This record gives sequence, structure tokens and C-alpha cells, in this order.
Amino acid sequence: MQEGKAQTLLIITGVALGVGVIVFMSALVAGMQANIIRRTLNYMAPIVVIPPDQVARPQRADEKAAVAALVQPRSQQLRSIDQWQKARAQIERLPDLIAVTPVASGPGFALRGDATAQGGYLVTKEMIAKFLNGKKGSTIVVQGFGNAGLFMAEKLYQDGFKVIAVSDSRGGIYNENGLDIDKLAAFKNSGQAVGDWADGEKITNAELLELKTNILVLAALENQITEKNAANVKADYIIELANGPVTYEADKILAQKKIIVVPDILANSGGVIVSYFEWAQNRTGQILDEEYLRQLLEKKMKTNWQRVYETFQEHKGAITLRQAAYILAIKRVLAAEKLRGRI
Repeated sequence: MQEGKAQTLLIITGVALGVGVIVFMSALVAGMQANIIRRTLNYMAPIVVIPPDQVARPQRADEKAAVAALVQPRSQQLRSIDQWQKARAQIERLPDLIAVTPVASGPGFALRGDATAQGGYLVTKEMIAKFLNGKKGSTIVVQGFGNAGLFMAEKLYQDGFKVIAVSDSRGGIYNENGLDIDKLAAFKNSGQAVGDWADGEKITNAELLELKTNILVLAALENQITEKNAANVKADYIIELANGPVTYEADKILAQKKIIVVPDILANSGGVIVSYFEWAQNRTGQILDEEYLRQLLEKKMKTNWQRVYETFQEHKGAITLRQAAYILAIKRVLAAEKLRGRI
């Protein structure tokens, strides 16, 4: 097996993340992802039952083809377990049990492919409007030049912002005068590493995180900013487009440095929101217009940003945006529990 970081291929999820399959993605050849998923679900079927009200999904956005592999073992699982007799009717509508369904294999969502990035972009623009007065000369650094990071870099570049550095898993490229993201994207899509781009200085991912910039977009993996490097971070604002890229200990250090962090629970929620749209569509069988869904996503992202920002403002800087988001979430749970008479 080739050396490299292990990555989670599949997550079976209900209220929270549950069972996961971790593999070395760089060691896989074509077709192996789907085979791993089929074999794993067939093995787990007698042990771990996926109830009809829970959803299986890939952890990474680029495993669209692998999602189709979920349908056959899921169907076999439902047929083989008597206690889920009521789920038989759903066998013909298996996409409602699986998020990020490929469009070609059923009623999937074209919007779902860039939903996380789209939501993050909308929140970033709102943040820029509130904290930077929409300043177009703001500098941007993006860690992660895959699906979400590439989308963010392209959109912000097209809006007139100066993207001075980006990176992928093999390293990064830096140009203080700004990168031509359209040309760099074409270079990356041709199979090249961004660090090999000629128009800039080659840097490591660690160096990228410590660059002086207005906005740092974390669109790669978790635990990128820790207590070991948080003190060296020079960004004014951080967008958590990835899941958990800032550790708990680092978050406290960044707060002490007055660095504003837009938390993942808000910044990357577009993916989960559109997964809900997809789930609702597949449950009802009603195919919804993509433009309508884009507008609905935009409305929800902007509304949620405004709620978090207002809570942040109410506390006059005594809390972080992450804490503001948690306060809102806890208040909602408490309100629901009171209505149910449980508290």
C-alpha cells in the first residue's frame, strides 16, 4: 500500500456520524471504491442496520460514482431483515436513503456537487460585507484546491478579490501580486500539482497557513490549525469550509489574537442543507427546479449568517462566532423541549 494519509470513504449517519470506512485513497485503482462499499455494507448488514430514517453518504465530495454502489447492498439489507418490513416499500425508492445520489443513477441533484462551496461562498461574502465593508482589495489564501476550495477561489477571484496563495495535497503556490485562478484551475484540472505552477513561489501547506492575509479559507482536512501553529497564524479572518480544521485548543488561541473564525457549523452547512433538499425530493418524488433550490439555499445561508452575526453582536465581542452559533442551536433545542413539556 502506498504511503499517504488515510481518508474516510463512507460514513453511515443518523443524528450524528456513526460507522466509517477508512482507506488509503492514493492506493486505490479505478472501481475499488465501489467494491469496498458493496463488500462493507454486505458484511455489516446483519450487524449494523441502517433504519429507513437514517442516511448513508460518502464523506468526500468526489466519490459520486461510489454512491451508486450503495443501492444494491442496501436493497438486499432491507429484504433480509424482518423487523424492517415496513421499509419494503422504500426499496424501489432507495435514493431517499442515500444522499449525494449521482444524477445519472436516479433523481440526484446537480446542485449537490458544489453546495458546500456555494454555501461557504455566500457566507464569506456576507462576512466581507460586515467586517471588511465589502473591500475588493482584500487578499485571500485557500488551503485545499479540490471541489470546495477551487469553487471558492474561482468565485472570489471573479468578484475581484486577490487570491495570493492556494494549495493541494502536494503543496502550494504563492504570489503576493495575486494568482490567475482561471489559468491555475485549468493547470490543476490537467492533472498537475498547483505547486508546480510557474507563476509564483512554491510553498508547503504549513507555510501557507501562516501567510499574512485578510482571509484564510480552510477547505482541506480537519485539524489543520492546532495549538502548535495557531500562534503563527496571521490571517484576519478564517473560513472553516472543511470539517473541524481548527482544533479546540487552537480556537482559544485564535480568539485571544482577535482572529474572527466563521465556524464550520455555519460556513459548510450548504452541503447538509442541499442534502436535505435532495432527501425531501426523493421522499416525495417531486423533482424541484434547480434555480429555485439555489435561491432557497442562498436565502437559508444568508438568514443563518444574520442570526449568528446578530447573536455575536448582542454579546459585544465577548463571544466568538462559533459560540454564537452554539447559543442559537441550544436555544432552539430548549424551546422545542419546552413545547414538548419535557423541561
